[in-house]
Amino acid sequence: MGKEERLMQEVATNPEVTAIQLTKSLYGTNSASNQAAMRQLRARVQDKLLNHLFFLDHSDPRFLVSRRYEVECLDLLHKVTILFLEGEYTLTERLLRRCARLAAQSDFTAYEEQAMQRLRSIYAAQHQQNKYDEVNARLLVLRQILAVEQEAEQIHLVVVLGTEQAVAKRRAVQLKLPAYLARLEELYELAPTFATFFARYRVRISGAGLAGRYKDIIAETEAANALLQQGKLNARRFDQRFNQFMNVYAHLRGRQPEAGLKLAEAFAETIHPTSSNWFYFYEHYLLLALHAREYDAALTLLHTAQKNPSYGKQRQGALERWELLEAYTELALPAEQLPLRRRNQLAVFAALTVPEYSRDKRGYNVAILVFQLVHYLQQRLLEPVLVRLERLRKYQQRHLRDAATLRSRTFLRLLLLLPEAEFNPKELAQRDKALLATLQQAPLAGEADAEVEFIPYENLWKLIMNVLRQGGPQ
Repeated sequence: MGKEERLMQEVATNPEVTAIQLTKSLYGTNSASNQAAMRQLRARVQDKLLNHLFFLDHSDPRFLVSRRYEVECLDLLHKVTILFLEGEYTLTERLLRRCARLAAQSDFTAYEEQAMQRLRSIYAAQHQQNKYDEVNARLLVLRQILAVEQEAEQIHLVVVLGTEQAVAKRRAVQLKLPAYLARLEELYELAPTFATFFARYRVRISGAGLAGRYKDIIAETEAANALLQQGKLNARRFDQRFNQFMNVYAHLRGRQPEAGLKLAEAFAETIHPTSSNWFYFYEHYLLLALHAREYDAALTLLHTAQKNPSYGKQRQGALERWELLEAYTELALPAEQLPLRRRNQLAVFAALTVPEYSRDKRGYNVAILVFQLVHYLQQRLLEPVLVRLERLRKYQQRHLRDAATLRSRTFLRLLLLLPEAEFNPKELAQRDKALLATLQQAPLAGEADAEVEFIPYENLWKLIMNVLRQGGPQ
């Protein structure tokens, strides 16, 4: 076996292997000359692997539907560029015409514009005035459309980036949404292409999510699906998987977990495990199972995600969310259902995981503290429970004062009843009614404000009460 094959085998066996370890394994020592040889070897292997990209199969229906058509356009543009440079104008013209037709059918304005630009150059070089004028006229129209699409895409990307930021930036984007949507309507009127439709559709969904209007998201996804069925949307471009995912997501955030779980189960068959969105979908699938109190199903979904070969390649923030998902899934299960080794790991996780208040005043801070609190209640450890209750009290006073945080604020008030009632479940059952009613009636919070509820607060409270019935902390 040559060094190139050995390198690929080493990396496949251990994706976390370091460059120093590889150098020692392949060359014996980590000398300067061996490091240089290693860099050259890696470059050769990388080039070989990149060459395989040309032979990937893009026809799997679980991939993005537009993928195969976009790759075909790019392949044709690549080929005609080489042919044009070689002076082969006849074949180049034929392939460019084919590329332009494919791009037009698939609503890829940018690729059609590139094909027409190259055709114009050919006709100019060949002094074919009539064909030049025809193509030039189409090129001018395409560039006007492209300018409109690019502005629509810019608005869409600004909103997408803003919704992934901290609270202040999310709210800033939320305030600008009416103006953004008005402009997108104007752009769609100017150029009713798939790109302008898609930008408007995505921004509408983002706006509804920020405001907590989850019924509007369901309505948007169902309306888009109806347009697709009626042939009013380009079937080569519209990603039904994203549409389905947003429907699933809206059922989760809109407190319809049972219906959402059925939708997610059907949708899971349509998304490829290598897709970049596979883990993001499975996060929501698992949350739906937790919200529907299907804890064994949640554990199965967790193990499915962990077995995906790309699990460890996720970015750090995603891996941290999965750690919390795992912790909450196991928190809801009987302790005897978990191996002793895993119970010890949970104890370490509870002790070492610290909320990072300084980075953001929303998201996972409450979830982390509540997990620790319930964990120590299960362990009957009074002092750690009291420490977490004090941290939750301070967090509530500092960061949960807005109307949109009513659910989190109410749940923390429930938790603060624990020491007041001396952890007595009978007394707590007498005192929790008004707060539970407030929790049930609290309006849905939008993405811009809400803390993440891995398990709905009502179900967490039931879990806590069940723990206390078996004995309070000492």
